[in-house]
Amino acid sequence: MKAARARFDVTLNEGNTPLAVEEAATALSNYDAILPTIGDQFSGAAFQTDIRCGVLANFGVGYNHIDAEAARAAGVAVSNTPNVVTDATADIGLTLILSVCRRGGEGERLVRTNKWGGWGPTEMLGTHVTGKTVGIVGMGRIGQAVARRCHYGFEMPVIYFNRSRKPVDLPATQVDTLEELMGQADIVVVTVPGGGPNTKMIDAAVIATMKRSGIFVNIARGDVVDEGALIAALQSGQIAGAGLDVFENEPEVPDAFKVMENVVLLPHLGTAALEVREAMGQMAIDNIVAWEEGRPLPQAV
Repeated sequence: MKAARARFDVTLNEGNTPLAVEEAATALSNYDAILPTIGDQFSGAAFQTDIRCGVLANFGVGYNHIDAEAARAAGVAVSNTPNVVTDATADIGLTLILSVCRRGGEGERLVRTNKWGGWGPTEMLGTHVTGKTVGIVGMGRIGQAVARRCHYGFEMPVIYFNRSRKPVDLPATQVDTLEELMGQADIVVVTVPGGGPNTKMIDAAVIATMKRSGIFVNIARGDVVDEGALIAALQSGQIAGAGLDVFENEPEVPDAFKVMENVVLLPHLGTAALEVREAMGQMAIDNIVAWEEGRPLPQAV
């Protein structure tokens, strides 16, 4: 905010409520530059107005809440904030892997509710993480960061699925199909962008190819997963557990997830570290400044 106010006349959305489509359209008509966040609905319908705005500098690497093609057609540049979010998001991926496999959430609830009966040789047995095969869905920056942590930190064999061939600089094997990955992996971590062709790519048929002992982790976007299919698989014991940092209709989370002990739920903490959020904000401002000065956007999408 300090960097923005030093250069621009700033209007701040003081509430915590994302812009609806109509509000997004009004903003496009009223402001030269907009710094949107996840949930602000810059869909195609929002661009059906008199456009004053020249740039949407998104606060976040994921921009599935922005119709980038509609923006481009309306002459509005779009940028995001890659790189600075990579490590923080990957760390949350490992947090969820460990929490689900070692039953961390369930164990903490036992202690907090005074239901823990003490140590026992067969009490709270979870899944040993070291040496398990991890499958990464989407081997971009975040996927590779998760893979490095898993391989070098936990001696985990790494397999990955990517829509195109993707050579990487760590020991990992690319598989040809999503179903092949889901069937081979002990732990699946999803890191693909949301929206577009990735919408509900993790559906009932894909989930059905997982091992019954399989753990599913999503640090991508909620719309990548068919939540109903995932709930059904968890309820029936088709898979062993899940760790979720993102949801299809945030901040709404299905009650079915909340009552299952084998599911760990986080409130979209992927980038929630002060220095990371500051770096994201500064990167967004830098893109707005580049647009104002007539330079190419450093992080154009």
